[in-house]
Amino acid sequence: MHRLALTTTLCLTAGGALELGCASARLFTGQVDPARPSPAGNEAQPPSSSRAPSSPVVDLLGPKRPRVSDAQLEKLRELPLEACWAALQGHGYRQSFEGGFLVTQPAKKVAGRVVTLRYLPVRPDLVEAVRELAKRGGWNPAFNIRAGDVVERGDVVCVELGGMVERATFVGDITALAIQERGAEALVVDGGIRDYSEVRQLELPCYVRGVHASAMESQIGVEWGVPVRIGGITVLPGDAILGDASGVLAIPPELVDPVIEKARATAEKEEFIREKLRTKKYRASDLYPDPIPDLLKELEARRAARAGRGGPPATGEKVEKKEK
Repeated sequence: MHRLALTTTLCLTAGGALELGCASARLFTGQVDPARPSPAGNEAQPPSSSRAPSSPVVDLLGPKRPRVSDAQLEKLRELPLEACWAALQGHGYRQSFEGGFLVTQPAKKVAGRVVTLRYLPVRPDLVEAVRELAKRGGWNPAFNIRAGDVVERGDVVCVELGGMVERATFVGDITALAIQERGAEALVVDGGIRDYSEVRQLELPCYVRGVHASAMESQIGVEWGVPVRIGGITVLPGDAILGDASGVLAIPPELVDPVIEKARATAEKEEFIREKLRTKKYRASDLYPDPIPDLLKELEARRAARAGRGGPPATGEKVEKKEK
């Protein structure tokens, strides 16, 4: 059954008055958020999924953006982030990597599907509007608690907080634990967290700008499932996120397979180069960035043998170049 849902979008009328959900009510197929009771007599209900569309941009791109599968995520997890970044740049995505985070689990590789949340600085009318929307929709106006209710296994929760840390702490240890227990893959917060000593003991990797003892006070969650800015990059709901100690890479879902294919060839070439360097028989210039012809033939023969054994085929040009 289709229900009319109000998204958390705030609009200004021509006269300058703030209206709730104007031009953003939409039909979706779904059920009421199971973690919240349904307001009697109110048909404006949020979906149970953490991926409910709430942006015209996301809706327009939707048909081109398949859901990233668990199998694709596992393949991404096995590849170097830099090789994937180089492959993605070949498709014109040159602003997709963001670093400079404090990472709670730097040794853990992250690969998951993006869920986005957006915060803005508080002001009384904005707070009033968000609370009214939450009341109408039957969901928690505190986005960190709402995330702990509805995120799904494999989600990477990406939070736009404008780089703010003090009084802009998205989670403490309890809300982070709730998100972890829902099966989330990671948190990427362009802002702060609190209870750092406890959060860093969790299994959930957190990428954050800083830590502070204060609670969330100066910012309020206003949009869910919309394009967000994380530092210098744009992240869309449904993107694949690949993360390691250096930072995170956002990959459009329709490009995951070609990125895997090209990055795998690059990783194979670079492992071949490392192997030859360790023999101490070759100079760096014999191998990097491109192997000399005799060694290139050896690499291609190895790729052909691997493909013949049913291993992942090497594709692309004979030599895959990657920016360092």
